[in-house]
Amino acid sequence: MNSAAMSNEGRAAKILDALQNDLKSLCMETKKRYPHIKDSCEEAIIKVRGAAMNPQSSLAQITSQILYPLVQAAETKDPKIVKLALAIMQRLIVADVVDESSGEHVVETLWMLMETGVEELKVLQTVTLLLTTSTVIQGPNLAKALVLCFRLHFTKDATVVNTASATVRQLVSVVFERVVAEDAKHYQEEEGNKNDSDESVNLEELKVLSSSPPKTLRPAAADAYLMFQDLVQLVNADQPLWLLGLTEMTRTFGLELLESVLTTFPAVFYHHPEFNFLLRDRVCALVIKLFSPNIKYRASVPASVQQATPLDKPYFPIAMRLLRVVSVLIQKYYPLLVTQCEIFLSFMVKFLDGDRPVWQRGLALEVLHKIATQPELLKSFCTNYDMKPHATKIFQDIVNSLGSFVKSLFMSPQSSITSQLAGGGQGGGQGQSPAMLAGMPVGPGVSPQPAFFYRGVYLPLCVNIPTGQAKSSYLEMLDKLEPPNIPDGYGVSVAYYCLLDIIRSIHLVMMGPQATNDGQTGLMDQYKPTEGDRKIHEQLVNSAWCGLLSALTVLLEACTDEAATENILKAMQTFASLAGKLELTTPRDTFITALCKSCLPPHYTLTVLNNASVAAASSSMSRGHQRSPSAESQHPYYDAEVRHQVVAVGTALATPSLPVGAQQGPVMLTNKNLQCMRATLSMAHCHGGVLGAAWHLLLTTLQHLVWILGLKPSTGGSLKAGRSTTETNAVITTAVIADLPVLSSMLSRLFESSQHLDDVALHHLIDALCQLSRESMELAYTNREPSLFAVAKLLETGVVNLGRVEVLWRPVTNHLLDVCQHPHVRMREWGVEAVTYLVKAALTHKHNPPLKDNQKLQTLLLSPLSEISLVGHPDVRQKQLESLLHILHSCGELLHHGWPLILNIIGAINDNHSEHLVRLAFQCLQLVVTDFLPLMPWACLPLTVDTAAKFGSQTQELNISLTAIGLMWNISDYFYQNQEKLRASLTSDNQVFPDFPGVPNMPPFDKLWMCLYARLGDLCVDSRPAVRKSAGQTLFSTIAAHGALLHNQTWQAVLWQVLFPLLDKVRQLSDSASTDKVDQGGNILIHHSRNTQQKQWAETQVLTLSGVARVFSTKQKILQGLGDFPRAWALLLDFIHTAALSKSNEVSLAALKSLQEMLQAGRSSTVVSSGSSDDLSSSSSLQSPLPEDSIANWNTAWKVWHTIGTEVTKPPPEEVTRGSDAYIPSQPFLTALVHIFPHLFQHIKPRFVVSDFTRLAAVLSGCVSVPVHGESSPFIHPSFTDVVVTPLQEGVLQALTVIEKEITEGSVSSRAMVPELFTLLLQFSHYSCQAPSYGNVLTRPHTTKGSADWVTMNFVPFAERSMSMLVTLYQTTCAWKEVIEAQVLKNIIQGITMPLHKKYRCPAQTTWKLAITTLLAVLQEGLQLAREHPTHFREMWPVLATALESFLFSESPPPANQSSEDAERDESIDCQVVELIREEILPYASTTPSDFIVSIMVLLNKGSIESASGGDSECEGFKLREEFAKTCFETLLQFSLLAPTDFDVKLDGSAQGSTGNMDKLGAAPHATTKLAVTSLLHRFREVLVKYVEDEKLSGKAPLPRHRIAEISFVLKAIATLLKSLKTAPVEKVDSMTWAQLIGLYPHLVEVGGASNNGTPQLWRSLREVLLQYAQLLRAPVATSEADSNDNQVVSMVNGT
Repeated sequence: MNSAAMSNEGRAAKILDALQNDLKSLCMETKKRYPHIKDSCEEAIIKVRGAAMNPQSSLAQITSQILYPLVQAAETKDPKIVKLALAIMQRLIVADVVDESSGEHVVETLWMLMETGVEELKVLQTVTLLLTTSTVIQGPNLAKALVLCFRLHFTKDATVVNTASATVRQLVSVVFERVVAEDAKHYQEEEGNKNDSDESVNLEELKVLSSSPPKTLRPAAADAYLMFQDLVQLVNADQPLWLLGLTEMTRTFGLELLESVLTTFPAVFYHHPEFNFLLRDRVCALVIKLFSPNIKYRASVPASVQQATPLDKPYFPIAMRLLRVVSVLIQKYYPLLVTQCEIFLSFMVKFLDGDRPVWQRGLALEVLHKIATQPELLKSFCTNYDMKPHATKIFQDIVNSLGSFVKSLFMSPQSSITSQLAGGGQGGGQGQSPAMLAGMPVGPGVSPQPAFFYRGVYLPLCVNIPTGQAKSSYLEMLDKLEPPNIPDGYGVSVAYYCLLDIIRSIHLVMMGPQATNDGQTGLMDQYKPTEGDRKIHEQLVNSAWCGLLSALTVLLEACTDEAATENILKAMQTFASLAGKLELTTPRDTFITALCKSCLPPHYTLTVLNNASVAAASSSMSRGHQRSPSAESQHPYYDAEVRHQVVAVGTALATPSLPVGAQQGPVMLTNKNLQCMRATLSMAHCHGGVLGAAWHLLLTTLQHLVWILGLKPSTGGSLKAGRSTTETNAVITTAVIADLPVLSSMLSRLFESSQHLDDVALHHLIDALCQLSRESMELAYTNREPSLFAVAKLLETGVVNLGRVEVLWRPVTNHLLDVCQHPHVRMREWGVEAVTYLVKAALTHKHNPPLKDNQKLQTLLLSPLSEISLVGHPDVRQKQLESLLHILHSCGELLHHGWPLILNIIGAINDNHSEHLVRLAFQCLQLVVTDFLPLMPWACLPLTVDTAAKFGSQTQELNISLTAIGLMWNISDYFYQNQEKLRASLTSDNQVFPDFPGVPNMPPFDKLWMCLYARLGDLCVDSRPAVRKSAGQTLFSTIAAHGALLHNQTWQAVLWQVLFPLLDKVRQLSDSASTDKVDQGGNILIHHSRNTQQKQWAETQVLTLSGVARVFSTKQKILQGLGDFPRAWALLLDFIHTAALSKSNEVSLAALKSLQEMLQAGRSSTVVSSGSSDDLSSSSSLQSPLPEDSIANWNTAWKVWHTIGTEVTKPPPEEVTRGSDAYIPSQPFLTALVHIFPHLFQHIKPRFVVSDFTRLAAVLSGCVSVPVHGESSPFIHPSFTDVVVTPLQEGVLQALTVIEKEITEGSVSSRAMVPELFTLLLQFSHYSCQAPSYGNVLTRPHTTKGSADWVTMNFVPFAERSMSMLVTLYQTTCAWKEVIEAQVLKNIIQGITMPLHKKYRCPAQTTWKLAITTLLAVLQEGLQLAREHPTHFREMWPVLATALESFLFSESPPPANQSSEDAERDESIDCQVVELIREEILPYASTTPSDFIVSIMVLLNKGSIESASGGDSECEGFKLREEFAKTCFETLLQFSLLAPTDFDVKLDGSAQGSTGNMDKLGAAPHATTKLAVTSLLHRFREVLVKYVEDEKLSGKAPLPRHRIAEISFVLKAIATLLKSLKTAPVEKVDSMTWAQLIGLYPHLVEVGGASNNGTPQLWRSLREVLLQYAQLLRAPVATSEADSNDNQVVSMVNGT
C-alpha cells in the first residue's frame, strides 16, 4: 500500500510540475500581447505550486482556476497560443481532473474553436480524449461534442474530414460502449427489476419524437437512445432533435454508422425495449422507404416509360449500404423482426429478377449467400414462413429465384438483355470462341479456367469461396460512387455457392452440427428426429427440391471444371439421401434420375432411360456421329464433347429388343461422365437403403457404363479393365486407365452394402440382377458378346450376404448352375467361377450354428460343387479341382465325413490326364497329407502311402515325384507322433498290410513302417537321379528319426532285407552305368560332375553308403544286440574299402566320411571319456574288459584304414612323370583319411606298438608328399606370407599330437616309439628347406608358375610346426633312457643344420630363426646330459661345432633391403649364441672334449677378427656386426687371459668379478691363448695404420661413422688387453706378445696426430690406451713396485 501511495504521489508531482512548465510557457507566450492572460496564468501557477507544496490538496480542486487562462487563450484564436492551451487541457483530461462543470467549459471552448476553424485536428484529438477517458460529459454536452465532430466532418480540408470521420465512428461506438458498461454494472439490479421495467415502458410515448429520453433509461442508455434516434432522423433527411446544430449529413455516412452500431451492439437492442422499438419502427421503416427506388426501377424498361425523377433511380452507394444494413438485420435481429425480415427477403428475391441492374443482382446474391450459410436461419425461415398456412413461402421463393436466375443466365445468346445481365452490359462475351474466352487461353496444354458453358453461353467461375463461408466483394466497396463493372460469371459463381450452401445447411439442420456435407452419412439409424423436427425437415426438402434440381442440373451440364462438378454431384447426392431419409420418393427419384442421366452421353441416355423407339435412337445417333468437319467448325457448341475431353470410346451394349447388328456405332464417354458415374456409385453405396424402386434404373445404367468402359469381371465378382484390345473394344485414355481400378472398387463396395438391406429388399436386388443376367444369356445364344455384369454382381451380392445364406442360396446357385451349362465359353466360365467362388466363401464363413456341427448345412453348401461334376467340359473339371484344393486349404478341418469322397476325387486322376490336372490333384494330396492325416480313419493310411508312392514313381513331372517323396517323410512323422493311437487302432485289423517273409509275428505297427521303408527302397533305385537322391535321403532320415520305435527282430529285416540289398544293388548299377555324356536336352545345362550316368550313380552310391554308415553309427547299441553284428560290421567295412579305392573322388571321400562316422559312434559307445566328447586327446579309459568281438571289430577297422592309406599314397611307377597319367588322391580325401586316425587310435592304442607306428609314419609321410593339382591349389594352400598349415598338414600334426600324448602320458611300454616319433618330426622339419617328391611326378613350387600341372605344397608352416613339436617333445623326454641311447640330440642338431647354414637363403626367414631357437632350447636341456653321459654324446660335439660355425658365419648375405632394426635383431640372435657359449660351454671346458673347445675358441677369435675387419667385407653384402664382435672379444678375453681376480672386464670399462668361472675353466690351453692374442694384435695394427692413412687423405672431411666406431673399438680393445695382460701372471705372457703390444705405441701416437676431426669418444679412448702404456715405459718388476710406479706415471701424465 505504501509503495502504491508513493507512486501515486510521484505521479501527481510529475503532473503538477508539467502543468507549471506548460503554464509558464503560455505565460511567456502571452506576456506582451495578452497581459490579462499572463496574469491569469501566473495565478494558476501559484495555485499549482501551492497544490504541489500541500500534499493534502488535489488537482481537481483547482481545475477551474487552471482552465480560466486556457479559455482566455483559446479566445485569442492565435494558433500558437491555442495549441498551447489545448495541450494543457489535454493534460488535465488525461489526469482525470475535469469534472462536469469544467467539462462544459472545455466543450464550449472547443465549439468556439470549431466555429472559427482554428486547430481542427487538435480539437478533434481533445474531444476524443474528453469522451473516452471519462464519462463526465453526458446529455447536452455530449450532444454538442458529437455535433462538433460531425460538423468538422463536413469541412473542406480532406485531412480534417478523414480524421473527423474516424473520430465520429469511434465516438458513436464509445456512446454505446458506455451503455454496455452501464448494463454490466447494474446487471444484478436489472435482473431483479426486469419485468417491472418492461411493463413500465410506454410504447405510445416512444412513438412521439422527443428530444428528451425515455424515463426508463439510465443516463448512458438515454444518450445512446437519443443519438441513435437522431442518426435515423438524419438518414431519413429529417432534422435532429438532440444533436442540435448539425446542419448537414450524408445518407451514406449515416447508413455506415447505423450498420456499425447494429453490427457491434446487438445486446443493447435485445436488452432495452426502447432500442427494440427504435429498431422496429424507425430503422425498418427507413430501410423500406429507401428500398423503394431499387424496387421500382427496371433496367429492361426505357427511362422515358418509367418517368422517374433522378431521386428515384437506384444509387449504388446507398443501395449497397442499405443491403449491408438489411444483411445485419436479418442475421442478427431476425427473432425481433420476423415480419420485417419477410419484407426484406421478398425484396432480395425481387432483386434477382432478370430486368434488374446487374450490380443489384450481384449485391442481392452476396446477401443471400450470407444467409444461406446459416442453417438455423434457414430453418427459422421455413418454420415462420413456409410452414404457416397463409404466409408467403419465402424459403421456397429464395431457392426458386436462384434457380430461375441460373437458368436465365444460359438463355439464348441472341437475347441482348440476357447478354447484358450476364456480362455486366459488355455484350458479346458469349459470342467469343472458347479458345480465347475472358482473354484467357483455353485449349490443349493450357490449364483452363473453371467455367460454365451451356448452349453457347460461357461464364467463368470467377470466385473461389470456402464451403460454409460467405465472402462479399461488392458489399465491401464503400469507396465506390458508381456501380462497379461486374465481370462475366460473377453472378453464376455466387449463385453456385449459394445453392451448395443451401443444401449443406439443410443437411446440417437434419443431421446435426457434427455431420459433414460429404454425403457419406447414409445409414438410416443415424437419422432419428422428433415428430416436430421431421415436419420441418420435410418442409425444407419440399420447398427446396424443385429450385435446386432445375439449377443444379443446368450447372452440372454446363460445368467444365472437375472440382466444381464434384461439388455439384456431392450436393445432389446429399439432397437425394436427405429426401430418401424422409421417404420423399419424388425428390429422391428425380435427383437419382438426374445423376444417372449425367453418367451417359445424351443420345444414349434417351435410349436407355426413356425407352425410345429403335429408329429414333439409331437416327439420333447417326446424326450425332456423322457430322462433317465443316459443320463442326461452323457450330462448335453442338455437343458435350467440345466442352469435355473424351476419355473413352466404346461400343453400346446390345439389348434383346434390337436386331443383330444394330447399335454398332461408337459411344463416347467424357471425363465428366466418369465423374458422374463415381458420384452415382457413391450415392448407391452410401444410401442404398433409401433407393427403393430406383435400383433397376441404377443397375441398368451401371451395366451399360461398365460395358462401354470395357470392364470385365475378375475374382470375387469385382470388375477390372481388359488387359488388351483383343479383350475389349474400348479405347481408353491413360488417365482413365489409372482411374478404372477406383471405379471397380466403388462398384464392389456398392454391392457389399447390400448386406445392410432387409430380406425383402435383398430379394428385389437379386431378382433385378437375375433378370439382367437372363437378358445377357439370351444375347449369348445368338452368339453376341454377353455382358457378365449381372453374373459378377450376383456373386458379389451372394458373398456379402452369407450371414443369411439360406435366404439366397437356392435362387442364386440355381441360376448360376444354369449359366454353367451355357454353350458360350465366357458365360460358362463365369458361371463356374461364380459357383465355385460362392461355395468356397460359404464354407469359410462363420455360420451360427458352426458349420462343423451342421451336417445339413454342409450338404447344402457342397451340393453345387458335386453337381458340377455332371458337366463334361474339361475346364469345368479343372475349376472343380482348384476349388477342392482351396476348400481343403480353408476349411478342410470342418469336413469330417467327406474324406473318402475327397480321396476318390484325387485318386480319379490318372496318367491320361494332362500334366496340369495331375499337378492339381497332387496339390490336393499334399494338403491332405500335411494337414489332415489325423482327421482320416486309420485304414486310409496304407492307401495314403501307396498313393504318395504312386505319385513318386510317375514319370510325367519330376517335381511331383520329388515332392511325393517328401510327403512320405511327412507320413512317417505322423506315424511317429501318433504311435500310441495307431498301435491301439492297428491291432484290431491288420489285413490291409502285406506279409514280410523271414520275420514272423511282426507287430502291425512295424508292418506300417516296413510298408514305408519298402516303398522308399524301391524309389532309391529309380532311373532318375533326383528321385533316387530324394528317396535315399528320406529313407535314411526316417530310419534315423524313428527307427527306435521298431522291435529288434524288425531291425534284422531292415538290415538284411532293405539296407544291404540296397547297397549291393546300387553298387551293381553304378558299376554297369554308362560313361557316355547324358543328352542335355536343349538348353538345360548339366554340371560336369553329373554329365554321365556313372557320375549320377556315384552320387547315389555316396548317399546310400553314408546313409547305411549313419544307421550303424546312430543305432549301434541296437545293432550290437543282434547276433550277426560282427558280420554286418565287416560287410559294411568291405563296402567302404571298395568305395574308398574308387577312382571317383566323390565316392572315395564319402567312403572315408562313412568310416569316420562309424568310428566316432563306436568310440562313443565303447569309450568313456573323462573330458569333452569332441576332444580327441582327452584322457580316456576303455571299458574293462572290452569284449572279444569289439577288439576284433576295431582291429579290422585299423587294418582297413592302413590298407586304404597304403594303397592311395603309393607313388606311381618311376616311368610315370606326368600327374595326369596316374591316380593322385585329392587333398580333401587325404585330409579325411588322416582325420580318421585319432578316432581310430582311441580304440587301438593299448595294442599299438612300434611296428604299427612305423606303418602309420609311412602313411602320414606319403599323405604329406602328395602334390596338388594346379587348378585346385589356390583353394588349399595359403599364400606364401601366411603362416598357416593346410587342413591335411593340420590333420597329420593332430595325429602326431595324439601319439605324443599317449607316449608322454600313457604306459611306459609306449616309450619305445619316441625315437621313431623324433625321426618323423625331423623328417617333416627338413621339408622347410627341401620339399619331398612324389615318385618321379613333375611338380613346381607353389610360389611359381610353370608348365607342370601339379604343385608342391607350401611346407614351411608345417615344418616349423613340426620343429616346435620337436622342442616340446625333447624338453619332456630328454632324460629318458630311450632318448639318450638313440642319440636324439645329435640327430636334432644334425637335422636343423641345413636351415642354420642356409640362413637368409631359407624359403622363409622364420625358418632359420626357429631353427636357432630350437638349437638353443635343446642345448639348454641337452648339454648337461651330454656331460653326464659322455659315451652316448661323443658324436654330438663335432656336429654341434659344425652347426654353430654354419650359423654364425653363414655364407648367405642378408637381403639388400634389410632395415637397420632387422639387422640389429639378427645380430642379437648371434650374440645369444655367443652368450650360450660363454654361459653353458666354456665354464665347463674341463668336462668338454678339447677339440670342441679349440674349435669354439677359433670361432670366437674369428668373430672378433671378422667383425673388426667389417669395413672391408661390407661391400660384399655383409654388414658390420659391432655388438657381435664385442661379445666375441669379451668372451675370448674372459676365458683366455684374465686373472682369477679380475677376469670379466668389459670394453666399456665396467668390471664384474667372479672366481667361479675360472675355477670351472681350469687352465685354458696355452696354444689357444697365444694364437688368439697374436692374431688380435696383428689385426689391431692393420686397423691403426689404415686409419692414419685414411685420415690424412680425407683432409677436413670426417670419416664415415662406422670407421670412427671401428677405431674406437680397437682403442678400447687394446686398453682392455693391456690391463688384462698386466694383471695376468708374468709366466703366462711371453715376450713376443709384449713386443707386439709395445710395437703398437708409435701407431697410437700417429692416431693422435692424425685425428683432426676426432670425436670426444675417440679422444677418451686414445687417452685411456696411452695411460695403460705408462707402466710399460720400463721393464716390469714385482707387483707392489709396479703398482706404485704406475701411480707415479699416471700422475706425471696427468700433470703434463
